Amino acid sequence: MTIGEKLHQTLASLEGAAANLKTFALDTQDKMAQQMFNDLSGQVENICNNLRGRVNYIEGQEPQYKVKR
Repeated sequence: MTIGEKLHQTLASLEGAAANLKTFALDTQDKMAQQMFNDLSGQVENICNNLRGRVNYIEGQEPQYKVKR
């Protein structure tokens, strides 16, 4: 597995985790838990944005790492 594939796989996993956290927030009636899940989702989304920026930079600098979809 290339570094590009690993980065894309990690990004996809993180995006899935953020979506799961949002779902957990919607599925609970506990207001504190909703807030916690929403906060955690936001943190993971920030990580996704940072990683996505890094992926774009690496693919621009090293085209061989670009993953063909």
